Amino acid sequence: MTIRELLSYRIHRLANALSQGAARRYRAEFDVSLMEWRTLALLGDYAPLTLKDLARHSGLDKSLASRTVSGLVERRLVTRTVGTDDAREVSLRLSAAGRRVFEGLMRAARARNDVFLAALSAEERAMLDAAIDKLTAVARQQAKPEAWSEAAAAPRRPAGRAARTGRGAASDQPA
Repeated sequence: MTIRELLSYRIHRLANALSQGAARRYRAEFDVSLMEWRTLALLGDYAPLTLKDLARHSGLDKSLASRTVSGLVERRLVTRTVGTDDAREVSLRLSAAGRRVFEGLMRAARARNDVFLAALSAEERAMLDAAIDKLTAVARQQAKPEAWSEAAAAPRRPAGRAARTGRGAASDQPA
């Protein structure tokens, strides 16, 4: 089996293709990046959110989420409000302009989604939904260290110069 036959690789390639198309469209129509789109979409659906919650929901690390939010605040699409209980806690929401951009983005996202779903029969869509749910559950389980086999839990470092030349012992220590 080659990498091209691995399910995770094929799904990664599909996700990249989906993201690239979305990124081009959202940049051209709304002047937002894919990270900005995710941020606006999450705030549009779930605001108020803290930066920590936004980062967790978006799959971005907190520093990248912070930079994304700062750009959206600067463009007046997102507002920050300092928490009443803890001044370090900031509440994020869409501004009125951000709400308008969000609504346009969601119309475009639904239209893209409809095109993808139209390529599948009703039975295929139901099977895809079930398969995604199952694979997501297995992926989450496999992400837990206790699910790893001993071999997978101890990744090896690439052999160093000594191992390549036959001089000295190669390291078996985890990377």
